[in-house]
Amino acid sequence: MKILVIDGQGGGVGRSIVAGLKAAMPHQPVLALGTNVQATAAMLRAGADQGATGEGAIRYQCKTADVIVGVTGILHANAMLGEITPGIAAAVSLSEATKVLVPLDRCGLLIAGVEKQPLDGLIRKAVEMVEAMAAR
Repeated sequence: MKILVIDGQGGGVGRSIVAGLKAAMPHQPVLALGTNVQATAAMLRAGADQGATGEGAIRYQCKTADVIVGVTGILHANAMLGEITPGIAAAVSLSEATKVLVPLDRCGLLIAGVEKQPLDGLIRKAVEMVEAMAAR
C-alpha cells in the first residue's frame, strides 16, 4: 500500500501523522510530501521512509497513491496561507486514493457534524483509519 502524508508550513501536523503511522505500522512505507522543505524535513525526522517537496512531486505521487493523509486543507486551493496551490488541491482531489483527512478549521473549511477536538485525538483517529485499511 502506498501511503502519502502531505503537509505544509512547519510540518507539525504531518510530523505527528507520520510518527503515529510508523508507531502503528513500523514496516509500512510512508512517503512524506511537503509543500516546502521545512515540512518535508519535519516528516522525515518523524520517520517517513522517503520525502519530496513541491507541487510537482505532490502531483506526480498522487497519481499512484493508495492512501493520502493530511489536513482538510489539502483539498482546498490556497489553503495553508497559499501553500496549497490549485494544482496540489486538484491532484489530491482527483487522485483515486482514499483520503484520510484531519479536520482543522484553520484551513478555512468547516465540516458540519464534526466537533472541535484536540489535534492529537484527531491524528490518532486518522492513524487508526489507515491502520484498518492496511489490515484488509
